Amino acid sequence: MKMLKTYLCFLFFVCILLGSCSPNKLSSYQKSKALLDTYVTITVVSDSRDAADKAIDNAFDVIEKFGYLVNFFSDKSELSAINRNAGIHEVRVSPETLDIIEKALYVSEKSGGAFDPTIGTETRLWDFVKKIRPSDAEVKKNLPLVNYRNIIIDKDKSTVFLKKKDMLLDLGGIAKGYAADLAVQALKKAGIKSGLVAVAGDIMAFGLKPDKKPWVVGIKNPRQKNSDDEIIAKLPLSDRGISTSGDYERYFIIDGKRFHHLLSPATGYPAYSCQSASVITGEGAMNDAFSTALFILGPEKGLELATEMGMDAMIIDDKGAIHTTAGLQRKLIIERNH
Repeated sequence: MKMLKTYLCFLFFVCILLGSCSPNKLSSYQKSKALLDTYVTITVVSDSRDAADKAIDNAFDVIEKFGYLVNFFSDKSELSAINRNAGIHEVRVSPETLDIIEKALYVSEKSGGAFDPTIGTETRLWDFVKKIRPSDAEVKKNLPLVNYRNIIIDKDKSTVFLKKKDMLLDLGGIAKGYAADLAVQALKKAGIKSGLVAVAGDIMAFGLKPDKKPWVVGIKNPRQKNSDDEIIAKLPLSDRGISTSGDYERYFIIDGKRFHHLLSPATGYPAYSCQSASVITGEGAMNDAFSTALFILGPEKGLELATEMGMDAMIIDDKGAIHTTAGLQRKLIIERNH
């Protein structure tokens, strides 16, 4: 997880002036904080700035505590404990860690392995900041360690076990969406009835804006022409969320070839049939993980899976053409100047 990942993946068309009041005296309040190696922005609707601030700060705390559990790079996280003990013994984990791994396995199974959280042995070989790509031999050597079926969960004992030594579980493809879900739950528990949570580009919206209209988000153009915040489509959201996986998030180019972070579990190399894939459902964790799965699968198989799962989805293929599920076509506003 990197600081820059997908923070600008979406623009917020929330159409609010922070602190401005509607006739019912409800106002929108927004705060941002660096968490999960990215930026988290939370907007809430409330009749009290103090109540809004407390609810937002509490939601930030919830995300931060969750981040400690699943940090791939921290030796102190539960995730690292699972990885250290791969092939050795099971590790007892917190309910949140067990739950997110269960959800990751669900997406892995439904996508036929297009999403696979054991991709960590391959992702650690790539450095998209220093523009380092692994050798073919390194990639090939680690591929046998990528197999979600080798994750063993015991719900009764709340334990997780990786069957093969040197396996690495990496929850970066689902953690931000899951964190957005946790934040929404915390806000609702605090009495907030409407808000928008953005953990980088993983966005969850609930309720309506002070003007009683849905929140509106913009999907970033994966091939920017005029500016870093150019959008390709807009979508109204209420009690749903959206996540996008794109080849523009973390990448480098060598000899004209783009190498990006969305690696195929089958090859250990970037998948190249899409520029981006967006998924829209009522659960952030599902949006996050399935957007990766659809990107890996490509436009045809990706939309088939989304339709089968009853999800709204938009895929931009490698040529820049836009493909959507039937249910999304009447909701999506395509920007014609892209």
